[in-house]
Amino acid sequence: MSKVILQGEADIPTDFGNFRMRAYSNKVDDYVPTIVIYNPQTNLDNPVNVRIHSECITGDLFGSRKCECGEQLNKAMEIIGLEGGVIIYLRQEGRGIGIINKLHAYREQENGLDTIEANKKLGFEIDARKYDIAVDILKELNIQKIRLLTNNPDKLASLIDAGFEKVERMPLEIEPKIENLAYLKTKKFNLGHHLIHIK
Repeated sequence: MSKVILQGEADIPTDFGNFRMRAYSNKVDDYVPTIVIYNPQTNLDNPVNVRIHSECITGDLFGSRKCECGEQLNKAMEIIGLEGGVIIYLRQEGRGIGIINKLHAYREQENGLDTIEANKKLGFEIDARKYDIAVDILKELNIQKIRLLTNNPDKLASLIDAGFEKVERMPLEIEPKIENLAYLKTKKFNLGHHLIHIK
C-alpha cells in the first residue's frame, strides 16, 4: 500500500509542452508536498522517462551557476515534453539539509571547502536524500519499466533495489561552467556520478 496520497492535480501548460501536475503527501494541508509533473501522452508499455529531481531553489528558481540543477530540470522537461515521461520533484533541498544549511555550506565553500567537506564540517551527511517517496509514487502510477534521467548512481541503485521490472539509465549531463566545474569534479570523483565531460 502506498504511503503517499494524491491531494490535488491540474493541467499545466509549459514552454516544453502540456503537462499534468499532481501533489502527493500524507496530509491535506502539507505546504511542501512532493510534486509530480508528467506528460499525459506517456505510453506505460514502454520504458518511461523518469527524472527524480531534488529541489534546488538556487538553481531551479534563480538560475544559480554553482550547480547544474536548473538546467537538468529544463532538459528533463524538454525530453519528457517530446517523448513522454514523469518528473518527481522531491523536497530535499541541499541534498537533504534544507536551504538555510545549504547557504551555510555555500559559505564554507567560499572559504575553499568542497561540497563534501562543507557538509562534514557542519555536521551533516554527505548526501542525506532518500528516494522512498519516489518509489512509492512510481508504483502508484503503475510505472514498472523505467529510463532514469540521471548521472547519480544512488538514484539508479534505489530503483533497482525497489524491484521494478526494468531500470535503465539515460545520461543527463550539462556542459560545465567555470562556476560549477569544481562542484562537478567532486560529484564525479568523490560521489561516482557519471560525467564524461569532466576530466
